[in-house]
Amino acid sequence: MHFKKEFNFVKMSKAAFIFSIVITIAGIIALAAFGLNYSVDFRAGSNVDVKLSHNVTKAEVQPLLDEIGIGKDATVSPGDNRVNIRFTKVLSPEQDDQLKTSIQKLDKTASFEINTVDTEMAKELGRNAIYSVLISCIGIIIYVSIRFEWRFALAAIIALLHDAFMVVAIFSIFRLEVSLTFIVAVLTIIGYSINDTIVIFDRIRENLRFGKQKTREDLANLLNHSVNQMLMRSLYTAFTVFIAAFFLFLFGGESIKMFSLAMVIGLIFGAYSSIFIASPLWLFLKYKQKPKGKAVKPSKA
Repeated sequence: MHFKKEFNFVKMSKAAFIFSIVITIAGIIALAAFGLNYSVDFRAGSNVDVKLSHNVTKAEVQPLLDEIGIGKDATVSPGDNRVNIRFTKVLSPEQDDQLKTSIQKLDKTASFEINTVDTEMAKELGRNAIYSVLISCIGIIIYVSIRFEWRFALAAIIALLHDAFMVVAIFSIFRLEVSLTFIVAVLTIIGYSINDTIVIFDRIRENLRFGKQKTREDLANLLNHSVNQMLMRSLYTAFTVFIAAFFLFLFGGESIKMFSLAMVIGLIFGAYSSIFIASPLWLFLKYKQKPKGKAVKPSKA
């Protein structure tokens, strides 16, 4: 089977595998040593969101918290006409009242939204987050196995888990905060990643149906040709969504910043894995179907 000269993604995938393995090892070490920097959503504590008529600084708020004895457990994050205060412990009703009285010294019109998470609720949220990712992966395996074949399904799920773990690893390495919106971002990334991978796999399957693959080299050429055919589509899709997520990160509110950042990271790895991880993994599995030099039958539709 003859193809014109194109990008050799099979050859480039070796460097991609090394890069992914390095990030994976670094992520595992970071997770083992430090874990994730969970927000109050996943640990017991109180989250206080205060709306103000003017901007305030951390230097103005922190002394007020220290004065009533809750400053050491607080993380103060000022914003535009607002301030977010997160506590590692659940505030008592008396402390809630003291906090409101103290903040109103800065602004008498301040309004408060106080959310608390107890230990059992935090554990349940953590479990549900893991279950949601696992159920998504199982559903994808079933769909791809029926729609394509088990080699495509295995390659797709490995690439999908790779993307999700890359985001988790980077958040762990750089101690970025993990909240409920982070879980939403990971699930969104999984959906985007599998969509991009399926598009490439569909083209590979079509080329398998109409081509004659007699050797491993023919399979490698077919994969390179298929990915080159879909390359610009994948890049254009990834770029347009990336731009939206990036500007949402730059100009969005504090509450969605980590969601936007996770999306930016995940979109990059999603496009990367569809080309350099999922497709070469399928090729590796297909290589095992027949010994070297023997004809390789096309996949069933």
